[in-house]
Amino acid sequence: MTSAPTADPNSTPLEQDAQRLHAHGHHKVRPGEIAIGVIIGRTSEFFDFFVYAIASVLVFPQFVFPYVDALTGTLYSFAIFALAFMARPFGTLLFMWIDREHGRGVKLTIALFLLGGSTMALALLPSYAQVGALSAVLLALFRIGQGIALGGAWDGLPSLLSLNAPRDRRGWYAMIPQLGAPLGLIVAAALFAYFLAILTPEDFLAWGWRYPFFVVLAINVVALFARLRLVATPEFEQLFESRELQPSPAFQTLFIEWRTIVLGAFAPLASFALFHLVTVFPLSWVTLYAGEEPVRFLMIEAGGAVVGVLAIMASGLIADRVGRRPVLGVSAALIAVYSGFAPQLLNAGRIGEVAYMVTGFALLGLAFGQSSGVVNASFPTHHRYTGAAIVANSAWLLGAGFAPLVALFLASRFGLWSVGAYLLSGAACTLAALAINRTWAAKSA
Repeated sequence: MTSAPTADPNSTPLEQDAQRLHAHGHHKVRPGEIAIGVIIGRTSEFFDFFVYAIASVLVFPQFVFPYVDALTGTLYSFAIFALAFMARPFGTLLFMWIDREHGRGVKLTIALFLLGGSTMALALLPSYAQVGALSAVLLALFRIGQGIALGGAWDGLPSLLSLNAPRDRRGWYAMIPQLGAPLGLIVAAALFAYFLAILTPEDFLAWGWRYPFFVVLAINVVALFARLRLVATPEFEQLFESRELQPSPAFQTLFIEWRTIVLGAFAPLASFALFHLVTVFPLSWVTLYAGEEPVRFLMIEAGGAVVGVLAIMASGLIADRVGRRPVLGVSAALIAVYSGFAPQLLNAGRIGEVAYMVTGFALLGLAFGQSSGVVNASFPTHHRYTGAAIVANSAWLLGAGFAPLVALFLASRFGLWSVGAYLLSGAACTLAALAINRTWAAKSA
């Protein structure tokens, strides 16, 4: 009979409860169990992300920046949107220290409550009409709080999943964390579409937009316990003690592993650039320039996200047959081709919008499904946990943080063709990074 583990004095009550679930267990944690925790955790994070992203188009330009025109207000909102990606590396530094000093459970609990608290605070945001410019200051502060929390929420579960996955199914299990993105978008888009449909524009802007932010609290509580249940497993503990999932000093890792980190940050740029060009940017474009009803386009996005789920799953099946690197390379090449006609589709009316979204999400799923942790195996054991976190933050900052702002600015100044050029540059970066690091081919097989 398995003896009950000794409670870590630094562990939280929630983590201790999770440990007790395993105290009398006789079975080894299965990859499928890890996968469920990973999906729940990533879905909660992306739900937070998309709730803010949608509000940055439909709410904040009028609510926080009513003193400028709609385009400028949306650009201001996207500039604040980018602050979270800039804050993520600082969150990683802070919470890696908490991890080393106080334990994984304490770190994860604080990070997820900070994430949920920052998002809930956004639900109580006062308008410009109420507090003037302070509204924008508070919006920026809460957005930075989200970014710090997301940087700290790195829990190593994708690495645990990868290390526990059968060798011949690494591609399938690599795509599982990525399912959180389209699932989070589906929930966020459906919630906003519902409130837009049942409320008058005045009521939606006054209070209806706040409800999706309140939903975050319940989702984060479920996600927190699901993730704590896994980081409290004997398997996670063993990997942590053997340094497979132990945090190393961030600056030391950065200085020693800088080449792998740089290549890892550039490798997924095609998928990360496309990520925002089929989620956040098109909503802003059709709202500002096409006079599109937000409800209809949000439902198109939700439908596209379903296609994205299927494409992500397909990427796992394909990667297990041909390898992850070929999937990334071919999908980047297809994204480069897509960049040549995507602007014309988005500007071709309702049928064109549907074609833009469906095609974009299909390509996004294939690329995004294998973009997570593609270089993690290149890190030595003692740098893998921290190196993977730095790569993830760097890739999101370079490939996604400024994408909506840059895309909308370019499109408003030079036309939609410039958005295609921007997407092409991301695909070129991915292909270049894959070509430079040829050793990935053998390690990804």
